[in-house]
Amino acid sequence: MPRYRLDIEYDGAPFTGWQSQAGGTSVQDVLERAVAIINGGHSMVYGAGRTDAGVHALGQVAHVDLAKAWDPFKLRNALNGNVRPFPVSVLEATEVPDDFHARFSATRRFYLYRILNRRSPPALDKGKVWWLPTELDTDAMHEAAQHLVGKHDFTTFRAAQCQANSPVKTLDRLDVSRYGELIEIRTDARSFLHNQVRSMAGSLRLVGEGKWSARDLKRALDSADRSQCGPVAPPDGLYLLRVGYNAVEK
Repeated sequence: MPRYRLDIEYDGAPFTGWQSQAGGTSVQDVLERAVAIINGGHSMVYGAGRTDAGVHALGQVAHVDLAKAWDPFKLRNALNGNVRPFPVSVLEATEVPDDFHARFSATRRFYLYRILNRRSPPALDKGKVWWLPTELDTDAMHEAAQHLVGKHDFTTFRAAQCQANSPVKTLDRLDVSRYGELIEIRTDARSFLHNQVRSMAGSLRLVGEGKWSARDLKRALDSADRSQCGPVAPPDGLYLLRVGYNAVEK
């Protein structure tokens, strides 16, 4: 059975998340239905990142095994025709070796969190950013964020329902930048804990508002205590930006 890599973008708002679960429609469900139509039967679609309900993706990667070989261009178009009317788009389909696995072959995951920092609420970007009307000090946020870079026990920034075997992760990057009214938090690592990025973003907000110092953020990290985390940021502003499959990819 030939295996295909799918590069995908989606608006996470109407979904229960990437992964199939009872009581709602997931991105995985929509793609598997589209695959079944062209494949003559069910075939599981495996994703590189299990994004939560409401989280978006600009560069999710998945793989699927099909019953017959497809021209990648025609496969992409067929899947896009069958995911309608859901806000999912297959950007590219590529035939890959049988040992490629969207999740386990990945060496790096890149996330973006977007904050709209202005007095007026968003109109066009509603549901796509975290709107914060109080002015944030992005220089202080970036400086504090560097305390989270490196190998740490991230229990403080880990959801209670996280299923990872260990809370220890190595964060390769956590940058905070301002572009006018838009603040971007960019981070990458081999893997992340459940809610880790949103938890870090919520705590960095406290720094930006002057309620926490960089030392307070480090103290929260070192406590390895979930109760010491700031309020978790909403899913609206979070995007799975891309997935790397090369160990040296930046």
